[in-house]
Amino acid sequence: MAQLSSNHSTEEHVSARRIGEADVVLISEGILPWPPDLQAPEKEWRTAIPEADEHGVVPLGVHTGLVRLGSATVLIDPGYDDPGSPWDERFAAETPGLRRTPGLAAALSGLEVSPDNVTHVLITHAHGDHYCGVTRQENGRLVVRYPNARHVLGRQDWEGNPERHDPGSDIAQRLGLIDRLGMLDLVDAETEVVPGVAMIPAPGETAGHSIIRVRSGGSNFYYLGDLYHHSCEVEHPGWVSAGRDPVAMQTSRARLTAEAAPSGAVLAFTHERFPPWGRIVPTDSGHRWERG
Repeated sequence: MAQLSSNHSTEEHVSARRIGEADVVLISEGILPWPPDLQAPEKEWRTAIPEADEHGVVPLGVHTGLVRLGSATVLIDPGYDDPGSPWDERFAAETPGLRRTPGLAAALSGLEVSPDNVTHVLITHAHGDHYCGVTRQENGRLVVRYPNARHVLGRQDWEGNPERHDPGSDIAQRLGLIDRLGMLDLVDAETEVVPGVAMIPAPGETAGHSIIRVRSGGSNFYYLGDLYHHSCEVEHPGWVSAGRDPVAMQTSRARLTAEAAPSGAVLAFTHERFPPWGRIVPTDSGHRWERG
């Protein structure tokens, strides 16, 4: 992949920055309609999320990350299968209002990144919009999309996930294939996957949820997965979507804020609107999200 300038954007669904010596690229997979279902008074969250429609549905971004540092080419959360694939058609039928970009494979091709050259695939957590793109269909069967990559996931999202025992589930079929081929690595502590790139446990969204930290040349970048779904949750860290562990989530958010805010680290989370670059900055009463 050619070296990218500091704030280079190649096309509408691809945005890249230089973080120290690392090339970091964020790729949009599209827009996912989603009801916030935050544990907060509706009047308050509607004020904080004005894009919510009359039914409370918010257009969330869905993003993937690519990090090139040294000899490593690291993909983060390859969430969706290709536009027009059987998986995509099924997901679109289940998700009215879903909008897709040309997708990750097209973006990687445009960046001259071959799937064969991806060294690591880091999965923040085992929700389908974060991992289903690890495989693709070929002649009616699933095959590994990144055949030379180690795939890394938080241990609890695999070993503690009952869904993997359902043979019809995405996790059993897609991550299960990765596991059967001996390509899945499980982590349960902060792990430097390659020099300068670490997976850090950040439970709450799921028990095994992780965030990714890139350190290079005195600069820091964090890919936060679903530590936040909406930027207003930075200012309101107690606002947590239903079905999550609110105590673990708030603890993980506080840890990230304490580490990232003082250094002015660049951050991105999966469901911010594209391009999702931002920082956590202090306010008189706490912190807030600042895009850019």
